[in-house]
Amino acid sequence: MPDPALDPSTDPKSLDDASWNVLLNPAQFAILRRSATERAWSGPWLDTTAPGTYRCAGCGSILYEGAHKFHSGCGWPSFFQEASPGALRTVVDRSHGMVRTEMRCARCDGHLGHIFDDAPHTPTGLRHCVNGHALVFVPDGADPAEVIRRHRAAS
Repeated sequence: MPDPALDPSTDPKSLDDASWNVLLNPAQFAILRRSATERAWSGPWLDTTAPGTYRCAGCGSILYEGAHKFHSGCGWPSFFQEASPGALRTVVDRSHGMVRTEMRCARCDGHLGHIFDDAPHTPTGLRHCVNGHALVFVPDGADPAEVIRRHRAAS
């Protein structure tokens, strides 16, 4: 089975749950494919400040630049904007008795988290509150495919 994070010719939207179960660890599967949320302060990348990009743990698409990350104190990695227009798609989320803006990876439709307009100190005023398990961090200068391979092997 081709891995959409390593083989850009693979359409990740064509993968079924069984295929995603092979590629993703249980936390990633629950978040990306079932819209779960990791517990606050429990996911990776919360305190990462190194320069690099944050990619979708499902399909490898670039979602965020490290320069757009900030410490919001909410318990999840926070960014004030996506890496490029079209990297994300948003949907209205009416679950849990509230209305929120859910963000999903535009390439694989994996659930990432929610966008809030409660960060007036950022250039956009937005806080993209992202589940850390939905991301793979690729430091500047590193080979993205190799980082993703190592990430998959460690999961």
